[in-house]
Amino acid sequence: MANMNEIIKESQNIEFKESWHDEYLKTICGFANASGGCLEIGRNNAGVIVGLSESSKLMTTT
Repeated sequence: MANMNEIIKESQNIEFKESWHDEYLKTICGFANASGGCLEIGRNNAGVIVGLSESSKLMTTT
């Protein structure tokens, strides 16, 4: 497994997002319907870890 600080690139099976938006569920469904994939929240498009503010909100329901 790669080091978390290693800069990796997006590909057909790897997608980076700097923050969470519910429309990313479509990306997850696309991965599920294809050969799988990884959606990494908290990385910018260059693959650099930028963190995630208010990450605890992702674990709550409204």
